[in-house]
Amino acid sequence: MLFRAHADGRFELDGRVLRCAIGKAGVIAGADKREGDNRSPLGTWVMREVWYRPDVYPEGPKTALPVRATRREDGWCDAPGDPNYNRPITLPYPASAERMWRDDHVYDLVVILGHNDDPPVPGMGSAIFMHLAREGYPGTEGCVALERADIEAVLAAAKPGDAVEIVAE
Repeated sequence: MLFRAHADGRFELDGRVLRCAIGKAGVIAGADKREGDNRSPLGTWVMREVWYRPDVYPEGPKTALPVRATRREDGWCDAPGDPNYNRPITLPYPASAERMWRDDHVYDLVVILGHNDDPPVPGMGSAIFMHLAREGYPGTEGCVALERADIEAVLAAAKPGDAVEIVAE
């Protein structure tokens, strides 16, 4: 199945249109994506794995996708010069890394999208996820964000090999 996130904030799920947030600076061609540009990369990105907070989802999310319980020490390297760029790491870490266990709960459910990961190219964007939206759907740093019930519905429908396509129109 292909899920579509539109630059205008629409997200398609089984014929329904949901609301989503994308990069606060809009979208950009996947090959032109750069670290820190606050843009969502246009293209089709396989849903690799779901990370979830076990204190929020004790039984894990309902999905056929591979799942992993997030640990307090989990991070994601966003330092282009580091050999673990755009890879999960354990905190503390000597290079720049995003904390995956967050107090704001936007990462209670995170779908790792297959952007710039096979292999990662330094500087072409890291940590492109689908995660929970903040209230009011403000723009993200490049991710796709959905309301909790909506991301749960996407996960319930998703199968291994499914993808999120980020489109301009």
